[in-house]
Amino acid sequence: MKPVAHLIIAMLLGALLATFAFAVSSGISSQQDAVKLSPQYYKVLLDNDQVRVIEYRLKPGEREVTHSHPAGVLYSLGEAKLRVTYPDGRVEDIVATGGEAHWRNPVTHALENTGNTDAHALVVEPKKNPCKQ
Repeated sequence: MKPVAHLIIAMLLGALLATFAFAVSSGISSQQDAVKLSPQYYKVLLDNDQVRVIEYRLKPGEREVTHSHPAGVLYSLGEAKLRVTYPDGRVEDIVATGGEAHWRNPVTHALENTGNTDAHALVVEPKKNPCKQ
């Protein structure tokens, strides 16, 4: 192969890797963003260059499509029973307890409210690492 062809292939590969790295470092892609996929369940309360704060409600019997969340804090405002389905097919039944805050690592899942009460929570998604500013 000619040196020019090597250079072109290297540049294309570099651009592909840079695009992937940017997508990973910037969090969840807009194609999987829960707020964009299911705006009927999510209300953005604050969105700036530091943080996004979201109110979440899922009524009994309602089901969300598969979506993703970046890392952040989840604060449950009431008790709810939920069925979580992951992309690999694994299913988990959970009970959210009101007044509890949890750190959530990045996740892709679908949710169904299997209980008799609304699932109601606040989600806080930091956008930057304050130690790196």
